[in-house]
Amino acid sequence: MNDWAPIAKEYDPLKAGSIDGTDEEPHDRAIWRAMLARYVPNKGVTGDPHLTLFVARLNLQTTEEKLKEVFSRYGDIRKIRLVRDLVTGFSKGYAFIEYKEERALLKAHRDANRLVIDQHEVFVDFELERTLKGWIPRRLGGGFGGKKESGQLRFGGRDRPFRKPINLPNVKNDFYGEGSAEKRNWSREGTRDWRTRDREHERSREKRGTERERSWGWGDSERERDSKEERSRGRERKDRDR
Repeated sequence: MNDWAPIAKEYDPLKAGSIDGTDEEPHDRAIWRAMLARYVPNKGVTGDPHLTLFVARLNLQTTEEKLKEVFSRYGDIRKIRLVRDLVTGFSKGYAFIEYKEERALLKAHRDANRLVIDQHEVFVDFELERTLKGWIPRRLGGGFGGKKESGQLRFGGRDRPFRKPINLPNVKNDFYGEGSAEKRNWSREGTRDWRTRDREHERSREKRGTERERSWGWGDSERERDSKEERSRGRERKDRDR
């Protein structure tokens, strides 16, 4: 919990696939694919990654000129790369903008996120491909995208950071008797005490039952004797009267 952070410092597909970053087992095919993927960043990409901004969720009609017009407000731009399809040449909806100064980069990162460009609310973050260790693109199962909190989860980025986990390992271990040796012995002794108590209770109930049966049986015998004596007395009276 001490080194926990809402945004991933090192990309781990297993942790990036959870809500709070504490998962220990892969839960979908995309995570398996990302764990088995061996990705090398594109060597053809030039420029300083620490001065590059990632802009996503763009309108497919947005051009480089429009991006330059909007993002030049925050500082001098060195290069804009709008990612396009190799076959069709159409925009894929995201771009990379390299600034000349770090001050302009930080200002754009702070103010340009959720800015509306061509009727689309854009998402702005730092470039992660060359700066975040272990980064894998979404087509190989990586990325921090996704909008749902079930199924194929992608969290740990700026848009949807990790939720702070509930730190209850001791409670869980104590509940299942997996804590320290003293606690385990205490739990075992406690179970033994309960068992002995139950057994004593059952024995006392059996004793009570037998005593009641005896008392009931003794009462019946007395009643039978009394009835026999009364009958014999009645017969004696009849004989006297005769």
